[in-house]
Amino acid sequence: MANPTEAYMGPIPDLSMLFLGPMSALLACVVWDKGLCGDGKIKKGANTLNARQLLLRMVKYFRPDTLHLIAAFSFLILGVICDTFIPLYQGNVIDMLRGQELEISFCYAVGQLALVSLGSALFSGMRGGIFMCTLARLNKRLKHLLFHTLMQQEVHFFEENKPGPLSSRLHSDVDRMGRTVALNANALVRSTVKTGLMLTVMLGLSWELTVLTCIEMPLLAILQNKYITWSKELKDQMQDCHAQNKDLASQTIGGIRTVRSFKAEEDELRRYNEALDQMHTIKRRSGIYSAVFCFMRRLMTLGIRILMLLQARNLISSDRLSIGRLVSFFLYQKPMSNNLKEILYCYGETLSTVGVISKVFSYLDRTPQCKREGELAPERLQGRIVFQNVTFTYPSAPPDKVALKSVSMELQPGKMTALVGPSGGGKTSCVSLLKRLYEPQEGQILLDGEPLHHYKNKYLHQKVAVVSQSPVLFSGSLRYNIEYGLKDCSIERVKEAAKKANADDFISGLEDEYDTDVGECGGKLSDGQKQGIAIIRALVRDPQVIILDEATSKLDVEAQHAVLQEVLSCGRTVLVVAHQLKTVEKADHIIFIEKGAVVEEGTHQELMAKRGRYYRLKEELFSQHS
Repeated sequence: MANPTEAYMGPIPDLSMLFLGPMSALLACVVWDKGLCGDGKIKKGANTLNARQLLLRMVKYFRPDTLHLIAAFSFLILGVICDTFIPLYQGNVIDMLRGQELEISFCYAVGQLALVSLGSALFSGMRGGIFMCTLARLNKRLKHLLFHTLMQQEVHFFEENKPGPLSSRLHSDVDRMGRTVALNANALVRSTVKTGLMLTVMLGLSWELTVLTCIEMPLLAILQNKYITWSKELKDQMQDCHAQNKDLASQTIGGIRTVRSFKAEEDELRRYNEALDQMHTIKRRSGIYSAVFCFMRRLMTLGIRILMLLQARNLISSDRLSIGRLVSFFLYQKPMSNNLKEILYCYGETLSTVGVISKVFSYLDRTPQCKREGELAPERLQGRIVFQNVTFTYPSAPPDKVALKSVSMELQPGKMTALVGPSGGGKTSCVSLLKRLYEPQEGQILLDGEPLHHYKNKYLHQKVAVVSQSPVLFSGSLRYNIEYGLKDCSIERVKEAAKKANADDFISGLEDEYDTDVGECGGKLSDGQKQGIAIIRALVRDPQVIILDEATSKLDVEAQHAVLQEVLSCGRTVLVVAHQLKTVEKADHIIFIEKGAVVEEGTHQELMAKRGRYYRLKEELFSQHS
């Protein structure tokens, strides 16, 4: 053995090391194969192939940040190299403390230690900063792409998927995807490279202690594999519960007026407490599994430490190991174990996130179940609308429950057509099809002789404006809601539309006028004011076709008259869905629809003279508004 007072200059070449290195690598491969994937459910099943494909696809989203990643991994490897030699130089300095070396040699050893320590801090900091920047860029791209994809889906998609889970996928799941791939890849590469370098140095220090260290790996691998199997299902359940709780809270808070109207606060509190109890049960079970796993892992680690201390005592007593080299080995040994644990943890965390990645990709890959928009955007539009044998069934309804049955009707430019009939007769379905929220299964709807889907969506929704009975407003100012979806809309244009809708006076009376905040979903406005804003929002687009779906029911008589006068001007095509007799009587053409079919049509006088369905249901439909 070398004199302990002499500086240690590195591992002594030994032929046995040529065999120990490959044997250790082979042991690691066997442990990885048998300990982690030996159950056949993960490695050999279709799930692993699918997981591998998903992860490879996830990596492709990093392509725009290739240069950033090259720089980050370069700094990572440099930092790992510096980290690896810190304990070795610390042992050298310790062995020189009681020796009689020259001051220059001691300062040189301290300088080496300081240099690698400084390099470790510098390179690690640069690596971490670049990785976090890359992760932020990835999350931004994925969220933008997912949100864009969701916005392209048909309305039925949002009827099947509630806002809460979709919002959770968009934010929580995308963030988790980025962390899993970016941070776990970072940790995996760092730990793997560091483990290889440390293993080489540790074999040179003491191959006996190194073998004891490597025994810890298969034991931890088997234990980790069992823990992954148990915890994966719990993590999926917890993610689902989190989305459900968020959706439940969002629905209750968003519908607080309805909750308060029915005095259902206690029922909603009970439902939310039940959801929290379910989440608590899953978290408690997960905590128990985690506690047992940590206890078993630390128990194994403690046993290995005791064996290592006994072996180290024998090596020191036989002069085969110095104190400084033993200190160096122990400084390597704990990070070595941590690196192995980190590799196993990254593997398990990546597997547990495969379900999240798969769900997000399923949204990204989903093709909207609606016809693609066309390229038509003519400068002049007459506004003649024709329903040709339109048959329609809602996607969520049974096939035998038809909303519209071979409906044929025509809306003439410059005339007002009233669509009347009992509730559930098909009026709303006609409006929904005109708005292209759904597509008819049979027949077609023509606008100036062209199917609706031949027009550009932006153009169509600007030229065909809809004002509903309960308009939806967004948080922001009145002007923002009026200009919603328009570009370069001047305030003069907004004010002109407000005057036409007889709403400029009430807006001018507000403190901030058109910059007044309407609150969440327009909560600061009355129902009549909401309808007024919705009418202005339609008129500011200068549409050729206007659909008033009970849109003036909350306005006063003067405002109703002003609105009808304006929408009938300029030769517009007007479709009114109304329950007010006075409004219907003024229509140029009345279409009575019941059970999804057109029963009668004509003017008010013609239908009254027929004494048919329109006549018999007149009192029921209109008497309260006569």
